Amino acid sequence: MPDPVPGPGEVLVRTRAIGVNYRDVYVRRGEYPAELPVPGLEGAGEVVAAGEGAEVAVGDRVAWAYGRASYAELVAVPADQCVPVPDGIDWQVAGGALLQGMTAHYLLESVYRPTPGDSILVHAGAGGMGQLLVQWAAARGAEVITTVSTDEKEKLAREAGAWHVLRYGDDLAEHIRELTGGEGVSAAYDGVGAATFESSLASLRPRGTLALFGSVSGRVPPFDLQRLAELGSLFVTRPVLPHFVRTRAEVLWRANEVFSAISEDILRIRFGGTYALPDAAQAHRAIESRATAGSLVLLPT
Repeated sequence: MPDPVPGPGEVLVRTRAIGVNYRDVYVRRGEYPAELPVPGLEGAGEVVAAGEGAEVAVGDRVAWAYGRASYAELVAVPADQCVPVPDGIDWQVAGGALLQGMTAHYLLESVYRPTPGDSILVHAGAGGMGQLLVQWAAARGAEVITTVSTDEKEKLAREAGAWHVLRYGDDLAEHIRELTGGEGVSAAYDGVGAATFESSLASLRPRGTLALFGSVSGRVPPFDLQRLAELGSLFVTRPVLPHFVRTRAEVLWRANEVFSAISEDILRIRFGGTYALPDAAQAHRAIESRATAGSLVLLPT
């Protein structure tokens, strides 16, 4: 591919680390519309050129969580999506933790904000996204119940601060109600989708919130909204990051909160694998296998 040229309001960045996210898999499969070259939403690197009107300087260390075609050595990124990388944050963390970190921030800050003592459910608590949600919610005083598939992943979820760790299964909601005195959880954060949606609904207390922020196991089929009344006047939302970073102020607020939490050791970033950029296909196989625990990163050669 020819080197990209930054347009008005864009900067050209030489990447140092590129995050791999499940949304990249959706794009590759054609489930999300996209134009070539694809995929890649997030990354970090040094600015080497700036287009007209871009308020980012050549030489700046920047990261972004919602760019385009980031699987590359040189990437043109909208300047208003770039955030400065603090000196204490290394490239791998900057390039591989921002999207998931900002997602965790909007889920816990803007979708449903747990209060101390709140019981919440986080699915896939050993994954990169799940570990961030567990750590941040636990640090805020929430009692986090999480789900995992293996003993090894249970250990990781407990290290992240989970109150209770459960296995997936038909009796999941029953176990959750036992742990919460029959009440259920205040909120369920579900990035798995079809395989866990029903158990998430059944685990909520009256007026509880289900944040369905992903669909790794497939999309949730249409369902009758009347069920929300019957199950306790429940709230269900399908949020996505772009709607929570609509302004430059929101981008900087969420990114700075993530970097501060990392610097203060509230969030500990675990990487489930690093791959050379030409091995991106291998990284996709790993994330699709659901055998990884932690974030995945591509490193340009």
